[in-house]
Amino acid sequence: MKYSLAFFIVIWLTGCSIFGAPTELDETKGWQADRIYAEADQKMRDRDYEKALKYFKTLESRYPHGKYAAQAQLETAYLYFKKNDTASCIAAADRFIKLHPNHPNVDYAYYMRGLASFTERGIIEKATQQQINDRDPKALNTSFLAFKELLTRYPDSRYAKDATLRMTYLVNTLAGHELHVARYYMKRKAHIAAVNRCKYVLENYPQSTSVEEALVIQISAYDLLGMQDLKEDTLRVLKTNYPNSPMLGKGVPEDEKVWWKFWESLYN
Repeated sequence: MKYSLAFFIVIWLTGCSIFGAPTELDETKGWQADRIYAEADQKMRDRDYEKALKYFKTLESRYPHGKYAAQAQLETAYLYFKKNDTASCIAAADRFIKLHPNHPNVDYAYYMRGLASFTERGIIEKATQQQINDRDPKALNTSFLAFKELLTRYPDSRYAKDATLRMTYLVNTLAGHELHVARYYMKRKAHIAAVNRCKYVLENYPQSTSVEEALVIQISAYDLLGMQDLKEDTLRVLKTNYPNSPMLGKGVPEDEKVWWKFWESLYN
């Protein structure tokens, strides 16, 4: 009996290896392009992003030269964005740009590249609820450059206004990151490093909201370094450009070495 059972198992396993695992039923078999697109669009509206992605990919592979193929590629980038898959979103957008550089909606692909990086957050950042100024600025800078390319190539794009607003936010955030590092250096008494961070803000983000604080930190750092001429020059710049600065009013410590701490107590 045990030999018969063993023989049966061998036969059954052999049969499995011959015929393989059962194939998944393709519900789109026989569908025309317009129906696949309609079903994918409905799944997208229902927020069933996995199913929508599957349908759009099927549509593109089955009808690569059809009228819905290019739109399916754009929707694929959007769906990856909704799934928080930044790398796949950017890859899909880049692919569309490469395949359709003169497409009337190619500006949307450039916009998606910037948007994907704009919202990117790492696992550690999500877990620790890290503030955006504390983050590695690489993704933010990538987003800024992508939006900048969009505006350079397509200044009249329907996405130009939103891209401009996001770029302004990114500039302020990137400058804020530099000052976050500058404050860290001040606390560590690395005053030259702090000065260099502030210089970077003044030279690269002159329209940001961080310029005034950068000058304040520089004044304190120069005073701590004993560089009186540079301190006085920076103080003159502060008075000229920010005559109503809280650092020039009442209640400010006379010792300029601690000005950066006083500013931090006011705004941070």
